[in-house]
Amino acid sequence: MPPKQVKCQAYWAAFVDSLRGSDPRRTARPDAFGFGGQGEIADKLAALVLAGRKRATASLPAEYTALGEALPKAGDLSIILDGAGDPVAIIERTAVELVPFGAVSAEFAAREGEGDGSLRYWRAAHAWYFGQVCERLGGTLDDTTPVLCQSFKLVWPPAASDAPET
Repeated sequence: MPPKQVKCQAYWAAFVDSLRGSDPRRTARPDAFGFGGQGEIADKLAALVLAGRKRATASLPAEYTALGEALPKAGDLSIILDGAGDPVAIIERTAVELVPFGAVSAEFAAREGEGDGSLRYWRAAHAWYFGQVCERLGGTLDDTTPVLCQSFKLVWPPAASDAPET
């Protein structure tokens, strides 16, 4: 088993051990990813999650379908990786909405917590990134392109004030 997978399993096991026996999250099967991929961007975005500033993320449905993966939904859990691929947090999606790119709200952009938190910043950064994804998948990005707007909460590591009950 690759060392990164072992680290993720141990991290997940520590989270599960912190939960009550009846907590349905004990049997969840989380995915694991670094926001923005790997390297410096994953480090920066993971730090925003840990600081409580990043509480949302956006992706294109086409990214999942191209990989044969199910679309994320509320209640899904994910292990967040840093730039080196090490686990640093676990998030739980609280809402997932399909929104046209041109209709993403300023409120959502602020929850995503990147840059200056403005919708203008969000649109510029995501037009660049989603444009690359669309090009790689043989499409183009425009204001009607569907975007998965995913809100989440940090569930591990726990803040001192909201540690899971055991």
